[in-house]
Amino acid sequence: MVKRSVLRHIRELARNVFTTHELCVISGKSSSGVTQALNFLEKEGIILKIYRGIWAEAGNKKLSPYAAIPFLLPRHRAYVSFISALHLHGLIEQIPQMITLATTAHTKTIRTKIGTYCFHQIHPLLFDGFGWYKGTGSFLIAEPEKALVDSLYLSTRKKRQFGYFPELYFPKSFKFKKAEKWVEKIQEKRIRIAVERKLKLLRNR
Repeated sequence: MVKRSVLRHIRELARNVFTTHELCVISGKSSSGVTQALNFLEKEGIILKIYRGIWAEAGNKKLSPYAAIPFLLPRHRAYVSFISALHLHGLIEQIPQMITLATTAHTKTIRTKIGTYCFHQIHPLLFDGFGWYKGTGSFLIAEPEKALVDSLYLSTRKKRQFGYFPELYFPKSFKFKKAEKWVEKIQEKRIRIAVERKLKLLRNR
């Protein structure tokens, strides 16, 4: 039966999060057949539907909201930045209510069963300064300096988000000169000057 085949392939993937498309490819089954099998397995409480076409095994204690990130925008890359990255790097203690990410795609919010993700559009020239979390993680994250500059960059835009940082802590490893190099890449002069001013205030406070 298709559902047994699909369940076997889920176990073969040995991954916390998987997609309908992946299972279609490795099983050779049609999208409708795989989807029907997945819906059945969900009703049985074996798997959990995270979002459209994205699944996980139910009751998996190792399942993290960050594990779903690579699958949420299949046609675009995105990396964790802004408040979420600052928190993961230890610059902010307060846990953000949603996961914030940078992308070159349009700004959008995606709500799933395991978390809420807010994607913010940034200029393509600024889409850099990130790597895999802890070197081997399953999602991309901005370096501390880049996450701060991304935040200051958005704080100068129309919605003026991420302009206030409660209890912002800079460890000795944080390099302000590195942050300044990122600021220099901002093409719009007005925004670049505003970000420079905000960064200087944070450095001197």
